[in-house]
Amino acid sequence: MEIVILRLGHRLERDKRITTHVGLVGRALGAKGMLLASRDKGIETSINEVTQRWGGDFFVQTGVKWSDELKRWKQEGGKVCHLTMYGENILDVIDELRAEANNDKARIMVVVGAEKVPYIVYDAADWNIAVSNQPHSEVAALALFLDYLQHGKELKTKFEHAEMEIVPKRRGKEVIKKNNGT
Repeated sequence: MEIVILRLGHRLERDKRITTHVGLVGRALGAKGMLLASRDKGIETSINEVTQRWGGDFFVQTGVKWSDELKRWKQEGGKVCHLTMYGENILDVIDELRAEANNDKARIMVVVGAEKVPYIVYDAADWNIAVSNQPHSEVAALALFLDYLQHGKELKTKFEHAEMEIVPKRRGKEVIKKNNGT
């Protein structure tokens, strides 16, 4: 399954930290990449540096025309999930989502808004999904959505080409620095 995040409405100074966290959560929890409607090389650099150190093949592309990306995704057979507090509760649609995602060729674009999302996104989405029908963090919504969709399996992912790797411990901290990212 391929999961890509489409981040809309990123305001350069106001949303820099939140959008970075959207990308980091997506990377850690199984997404393949993030498309960002605004151009922000700082976010690209920050997330790419994390990917370089901690492994994986996560990509970030900024300055995309979101409406073209959404249209192309759907034309190529991908499905679109828009995370919004106005959508159907995730618990009511998770079985349908998992059935759709239950093959290696499944492609899911997860739309995560910042400011007011244009109505065309609600219409284009195959699912408008609420992780509770209350206002809260888009980072939390994305994390819960990815976890529910993948049955928690993403939490055990081994990231290839990592320069660093954490050794899980009950107490204390240990990080292994690898010589060549293998």
